[in-house]
Amino acid sequence: MRDFLPEDVRRRRYVIDIITRVYQRYGFEPLETPAVENLATLVGKYGDEGSKLIYKILKRGEHEKTGEADLALRYDLTVPLARVMAQHQSKLPRLFRRYQIQPVWRADRPARGRFREFYQCDVDLLGSTSPVVEAELCAAVSDVLTELGFNDFVIRLNDRRVLTALLGAAGVDVELHGPALVALDKFDKIGADGVAGELTARGIGSEASETLMSFFNVRVGADSAAHSCDDELDRLGGYIRDEAGRAALENLRTIVGLAGGTRAAGRIRVDPSLARGLSYYTGAIMEIAVPDLAGSIGAGGRYDNLIGMFSRQDIPACGFALGLERVLLVMAERDMFPPELSSSPADVMVALFDASTAPHAMRVADQMRAAGLRVLVYPDAEKLGKQIKYADGRGVPFVALLGDDEIEAGTVTVKDLSAQTQHTYEQAAAGAAILEALRQRG
Repeated sequence: MRDFLPEDVRRRRYVIDIITRVYQRYGFEPLETPAVENLATLVGKYGDEGSKLIYKILKRGEHEKTGEADLALRYDLTVPLARVMAQHQSKLPRLFRRYQIQPVWRADRPARGRFREFYQCDVDLLGSTSPVVEAELCAAVSDVLTELGFNDFVIRLNDRRVLTALLGAAGVDVELHGPALVALDKFDKIGADGVAGELTARGIGSEASETLMSFFNVRVGADSAAHSCDDELDRLGGYIRDEAGRAALENLRTIVGLAGGTRAAGRIRVDPSLARGLSYYTGAIMEIAVPDLAGSIGAGGRYDNLIGMFSRQDIPACGFALGLERVLLVMAERDMFPPELSSSPADVMVALFDASTAPHAMRVADQMRAAGLRVLVYPDAEKLGKQIKYADGRGVPFVALLGDDEIEAGTVTVKDLSAQTQHTYEQAAAGAAILEALRQRG
C-alpha cells in the first residue's frame, strides 16, 4: 500500500483517462461499489488459495471480543458486480455493459508489480452467451493498450472446458481437476518443470502428469507465434474427444474469427496452458502478456454461473480486468509517458513584491485562471530572485511581475524564463498572450 506523489498521480490519471475513454467508446457504463463487502459474499468465490488472501474485518463493538470477522475488503471487482446485478437487476438493462476502475486489496506478498492495494480497470458485459462478447472485450483492451503505446502485447486465449477435457484425456481424476488447474496457472511463473513438480505434489500420478504436460509441449505465448490459432486448435482437437471439449474448441475458433475484424486481429494466441486460478470461470479465459513482465497485465474470462450464486437465476457474464499497477510499471520502465506529465504544476506564477501588493496579485491571478491558465501565487514577499528561482525549479515557464508601476498603470510584466525575455501587457490581456505563447511552443 503506497503513497502517490504528484508525478505518480498524473501518470495514473493519464492511463485511467485513456482506459475510460476507450471503454466508453464501446458503450460501457460506469459503476462503483463499496470497498467493503460482507465476508460471506467473497468467501468461496476465488478458490482455496484466493480465499486465504482476503483481508477480513473483525466484528466491532460488543462482538469484537469474539475475534470473528463479518466484513472484508473487496478482493476483485467481479464478485461485487455479480452482487450488484442480483440486487439491482430490475434497475439495470438486460444487456448490462459496465466498466469499473477502483482499488482492490489482497493479503499477498509484495513483489515487482504486485501490491496489497492496487487498482483494477474492469470491463464486463452481462446477459449474453454470444462469442461476440469475448471478441469485443479483446478488441476493447487491445485498443486501450495500443493507445497507451504498447505494440508487443499478446492476448492469450483458452477455455476452461478445453482444460477440463484435456485433464480428462490425460487421466486426471475429476476430484483433482481443481488442484491441477492451480498448478497449471503457475506455468509462466515456474515453467514446465515447476508445473510438473506441482502436479506431483498435488497428488496427480506421474503417468497422468506426463501425458498432460505433453499436451502443452507446443506453447503459444507472448514470445512465440510459431502456430496460428487454427493450427493450435486443430492440434488440440487431436486430443479431445468429449462433446463439451470439442464445442469449446469451436467457440474459441469463432472468437478468434470475430476478433479478426477488429484491431485485436493478429494479437490473439490460443494457449492451452492458460488456466486462470479463479474458480468462477466457466468458459473462455483470456490473459494479456508482454515480453518483459512475468505474469500478465490483464486477464478475464466468462463466468456464467457466478451471478446465480446471488440470485434465483443464472445470468451469463464475461469480463476483462486490466491491472493498472502493472501497466504503469511497464510504461515507466519503457519510458512510455508523454514528457508533459513530468511538467510543472502551473503555467505562470504571480510574484509578490510586498504584502501590500497581495490583493492585486490575487486579482491578476484570477483573471489569468479565467482565461484558462494554471496559476499559482507565490505567498511570501521574499526577494524577487528567490521567487523566480522557485518558479524555474518547478518548471513554471512564466512569472508575472506586479510592481508599483504596473499596479498604477493597470499592466503586468510577464517574464519568459526559458527565453529570458519579458513583455508588459494590459492586465486583462495578459492571460491570452501567455496562452498564445504556450500554444506556439506546442
